[in-house]
Order: sequence, then C-alpha cells, then structure tokens
Amino acid sequence: MTRSESLYAEACELMPGGVNSPVRAFRSVGGTPIYFEKAKGAILTDADGKEYIDYVSSWGAIILGHADEAVTEAVAEAAARGTSFGAPHAGEIALAREVAGRVRLERVRFVNSGTEASLAVVRLARAATGRTKLIKFEGNYHGAIDSLLAKAGSGIATFGLPDSAGVPMETAHATLTARYNDLGDVRRLLEANLQQVAAVILEPVAGNMGLVPPSSEFLTGLRELCDAHGALLIIDEVMTGFRVSRGGATERYGLRPDLVVMGKVIGGGLPVGAYGGRRELMEMVAPLGPVYQAGTLSGNPLAMAAGLSVVSRLDKGVYARLEAMGQRLQDGLTASLQRVGTQGHVQRVGSMLSVFFTEVPVTDFEGANLTNKALFGRLFHALLSRGVYLPPSALEAWFITAAHTEEIVDRTVQAFGDALNDAVAIRS
Repeated sequence: MTRSESLYAEACELMPGGVNSPVRAFRSVGGTPIYFEKAKGAILTDADGKEYIDYVSSWGAIILGHADEAVTEAVAEAAARGTSFGAPHAGEIALAREVAGRVRLERVRFVNSGTEASLAVVRLARAATGRTKLIKFEGNYHGAIDSLLAKAGSGIATFGLPDSAGVPMETAHATLTARYNDLGDVRRLLEANLQQVAAVILEPVAGNMGLVPPSSEFLTGLRELCDAHGALLIIDEVMTGFRVSRGGATERYGLRPDLVVMGKVIGGGLPVGAYGGRRELMEMVAPLGPVYQAGTLSGNPLAMAAGLSVVSRLDKGVYARLEAMGQRLQDGLTASLQRVGTQGHVQRVGSMLSVFFTEVPVTDFEGANLTNKALFGRLFHALLSRGVYLPPSALEAWFITAAHTEEIVDRTVQAFGDALNDAVAIRS
C-alpha cells in the first residue's frame, strides 16, 4: 500500500469522502487521490517521494510557481508581525491599490474566497437594482452558494432547478440559466423576465467545463443587453484574474463590467477573494451603505503580503513567457493527438488550457459534455504513472505557471503522447 492510499483510508474515517473539496476525491477518474508533501516551481512531490509536473497549480492560484522565494519570505515576515489583526493594516491598502489599478476598479473589498465574493456581489446587485433574478450560464461555476447552484430546464421560461441538495426551490427559481456563447438565449430570458433580472454573471473565459473561450460578439453583446434591460454585468475573474493578462479577462477582452469577482492569484497561494466595481455600487456596501458584508479574516495580513508579492511582479515579461509556454504545450499536445490518430481539440487562452476528445471545438457546456470522459480517465492515470499531474476531471482547465520551462513542457508532450497511446490501446 502506498502512503497516499494509507492516508486516504484514514481521511475517509474523518472527512466526507476523505477530502475537503469534492473533485479531489478522484471520483470522475477513479483511483486513490494523491497526497502531496511539498512543491517547488512546477513540481509536486507526493507522500512517497514521487515527483510530478503540476498542471493543477492549486486550481490556478499559483502563477509564479510553487514556494516562490519572494512569496514565502513575504509570508514569513508578515507572520512574524502577527497572523491576524481583525483590524485595518497597511498591507490591505497596498494590495487594493495594485488590484484596483490593474482592473480599473473604483473600489474593492477583500474577502476570504471566491465563493464569498460571489455571494457578496449577488446581494449587492439585488440591492442596487431592486430585482431578485439572476442569469448565469451552463457550465459556469461561481462558488458553492445557493443562488448560483442551479441548472436550466428546457424552454426560455423554465426556471432553474436546484443543482445541490439543500438548495430551496424558491432560491433556485430566482436563477435563470443560459447557454454559454449564446446571446439569443440571454435575450430570450431577459425579454421573458422584463424588469426582473438584477444581473448577468459569467466566467469571461469558462474554466469549469474545461477551457472554453468566449466569442467577441458574445462578450460585447452581453454588455449591450444588460444596458438595454437595466441589469448589471458581473464578471467572475476568480480564475482569469491576473492570469490571462495583466488586468485579467477584463483587460484582455476590453470588457466594461459593473462588478468584478476575483480570487486565486491575488492571494499568492493563500485563501483570498475580492470584489469591486463602480464607486456608486461599492459605496452601497457597509459601513457606507445598507448592504451588509463582513469577515473576521478579511484582509488577512499573510494573504495580503503573499498577494502583493505576486501581483506586483506580474509584468509584460511574465505574460509573454506564459503565453509562449502555453502555445508550446498546445502545439505539442495537438501534434500528439494527430500522431496517435485520436479525435480531439486543445483549447487555450493564455496559460489556461484543456483537451477535449470531441469531433468539433467546444463552445458551450453541452459540447463539453460530449468529450470522451472514459478516455480522459485512462489518460489521466497513464500520465500520473509518467509523473504528470492533471486536474482529476475531464471538465477542468489546466494551468501553467512561470516556472514551467521549455524542458518541462517538452517532457509533458512526450509523456502525453505515450500515455495517449496506452489509453487508446486499453479501449481497443
């Protein structure tokens, strides 16, 4: 028995499914979760001492590489001054200035997770508009909050059904779900619910159904539709923020959101979230306004120090490197698919990518679900045996860091080709 297997058996006696976040349990790919003991750069080391090239990157939170010396030094110095004050400190101001300046936010509020930030912006949007309904998109994930854990039935007037036990039907009924990249679907929902939709919320680059890029017409059209119907446009940059460009997807695609949700990269590997937007909206938040939101550990000095250490160093050179490594990996994986003769598409935006085993490129959640998940499961384990760690789900994005070198990417491509051969052979 491996050390990971032993640890997992112990964990299952203490935690639901043995994990603290569902996808970590390997249920969609089978097998036993890997337990890691340390990480450095682009490499993870498991409890048995085996090394893996990492493409999970703490689900996108790590962008400069694991255990970056400047980040660990900043956290250690902050910890020596106190791990939590529950009071204002200068570190909050420094990171707020950096974040707001890059995304062009007039005001920002730090919280402890992307989920918490999503919860806050939904409450704020409803208060600002006096409306209750929301529009989200199939395959977009905005955290485990009741109002956004919903999926759509058929027909333009069909309300969402709960996507999790424990979500009240009346809460789910306030959420309308549209097809990603389909402006017509959004238009129909807005017209069928006139003066009732508080906000449209989306991942500008979908990363929770695999990597699915937006069309330029889709993003432009959403802004126009929201303006025409008096709804707010909320951009969820928890994944894309400071990853797909210096100012996130907001900068990359020239977006004009009313509110933005952020997380992951801005914490430098520590738990953090944030939301921000126009001054008149954000000043509705307590203590200035009637929208209550609070948190004991919000603006935690360790998270602020780590985040500032990372974000302040994300310059044009870093993004040029990430883009180059992303292109190199995409090209290599595409060539491997062609060489093995396997139908598939490698979709990428900056340092985010994924492989779909489909006949045509994926543009929405329905298309994403056509990917050959059984083949991915076999590929996942074949790569794991070759020292490459992917997200343990066919419908999750992969993440590259600045620590992924040409040599590491080329090793990945070689392992991918060999693993794909094995995975296809097993099916045959």
